Amino acid sequence: MAIQAKTKGRSGAGRGTRPPSPDIVMATLGAYQRSAALKAAVDLDVFTGIEEGKATSSALAARSNAAERGMRILCDYLVVIGLLTKSKNRYFLTPDSAAFLSRKSPACMASMADFLCSPHIAEGFKDLTASVRRGGASPSAPSLQPEHPMWVEFARSMVPLMAKPAEMIADVLKADAAPAWKVLDVAAGHGIFGVTLARRNPRARIVALDWPNVLAVAQENASAAGVAQRFSTISGSAFDADFGKDYDVVLLTNILHHFDAATIGTLLRKVHAALRPGGKAVALEFVPNEDRVTPPQAAGFSIVMLAGTPAGDAYTFAEYRKMFADAGFSGVKNHPLLPTPESAVVATR
Repeated sequence: MAIQAKTKGRSGAGRGTRPPSPDIVMATLGAYQRSAALKAAVDLDVFTGIEEGKATSSALAARSNAAERGMRILCDYLVVIGLLTKSKNRYFLTPDSAAFLSRKSPACMASMADFLCSPHIAEGFKDLTASVRRGGASPSAPSLQPEHPMWVEFARSMVPLMAKPAEMIADVLKADAAPAWKVLDVAAGHGIFGVTLARRNPRARIVALDWPNVLAVAQENASAAGVAQRFSTISGSAFDADFGKDYDVVLLTNILHHFDAATIGTLLRKVHAALRPGGKAVALEFVPNEDRVTPPQAAGFSIVMLAGTPAGDAYTFAEYRKMFADAGFSGVKNHPLLPTPESAVVATR
């Protein structure tokens, strides 16, 4: 009773009515085990194996050249965390793992594990205490280093996650019925956003800007989509390269959150100058509510920026609206791209 009373006195409204439990503490401290298990399952192609009918630990072990004991323990753990089910000695995919983790599914996101579990990303969380004290990651953080190989990993692994938002942005812009656009894709990465606009608008011409090693991936994707003839590139930094003029659309997908508001303002003024009158800037971003704790995925992204960038953040729509307005834009609108956790912030020159 003493513990419960003490908890009631310090918790938020309505949270002190049950006895305290250590479950959330233990689950959070051990959360790295979940990501490590999922990465191992992706590396061993467990989900595809089960889809093919290799549903026992011995069959999966033989398929993956792994020890049966190791495979049994891994698959049992995947059952525990909800990525598989089990009946007797056979394992089965859940609807989620069938859709997003079997390589036979067109929506497979397994490649994302290579980037999200990479040492480049994990490194920032090894001393999060120091980042909290500094208010951001070290200035030498990999995310801001020119031509860092992590961005090639990002470009090659993240297309499955970005394909849906790319289509939704094309819908927001009414790309199918649009005129002959000239589009600048800033920090293009894999290029899927510009490629999608080119595919949806047969008269659109895309100019992708990024580091040379990353642009090679974008060009591969443009060729695969059959739009290479309308896809050109500019190599270099978004802050230093000459954008050119008279763009109808400038894409700013998953870039603004890397910087502080003043730096974002510098980039937005440059984008404003590159657009024709009436042209649109489109930012794809995690946009939390004003309380900064909801919705969970958008709000939680801020700690990724704390760990990985010196000054980045997940900004609210009010903050983005002010940044765009200060750079000369008008009609700033927020388009949540549900069910994804991101939003398209669209502003007009």
